[in-house]
Order: sequence, then C-alpha cells, then structure tokens
Amino acid sequence: MGLPVRKSKVAPPPTCPLSEVLGLLRGAWAPNVVWSLSGEPRRFGELRHDLPRISARVLSARLRELESRGLVTRRVLHTSPPSAEYALTPLGRELLPAINALASVGQKLIAEWETAHRR
Repeated sequence: MGLPVRKSKVAPPPTCPLSEVLGLLRGAWAPNVVWSLSGEPRRFGELRHDLPRISARVLSARLRELESRGLVTRRVLHTSPPSAEYALTPLGRELLPAINALASVGQKLIAEWETAHRR
C-alpha cells in the first residue's frame, strides 16, 4: 500500500516561467551554441570549430531551432561561396547570465571530481 499523495501548499503559476525558459534551450547542444555566440557573431564553420564534437547536421538543426525560438538571428553574407553569420538576439543575450552561472557550477563540479579522483 502506497503513501497518500499530499497536495502542494504552493499554488503553481498558470504557466511555469522556468519551464518556459528551459524550453527555449531544449535540445542537445543548444546551451553550447548560445555560449559560443556570446562573444560575437559566428559563421557556421567557426561554430563547428568552437564545438568540435557536434555534427554539422545537429548544429544546423540547433541553429534553425534557436532562430525559430527568437534566440538567434541568421544573416546571409554575400560572399563566394555564400555563407551565413549567426548572432544572439536581445532575448538570447538575456540567457547568458544563467548559462554563465551553470558553467560556473560545472567548473566547480569538475574540480571536485578531479580532486576526489587524485586521492
């Protein structure tokens, strides 16, 4: 016999703001792509260089998704051969403090893991 389910004393908001933000960054590599675009606009090949473990197919899909969610803009450069440059929108830039905070925690976790495994 299971325990009875208790009701939450905190009323949930009509839509969860945290779920909304995390939904913007869903998909493998999405936070990494936003991180790579944080400094300056980048071309596709530059992003592939920044993220060497991502396949071209996945990077292309992630860029299209981030663009459709309003986080990234795509500007076609009139070069030969034609190329595109990707940049963060103002909404995409608003996510950077949160991504930086997550990266900071990740660096601490890596340091702790390395220290524990050296012993």
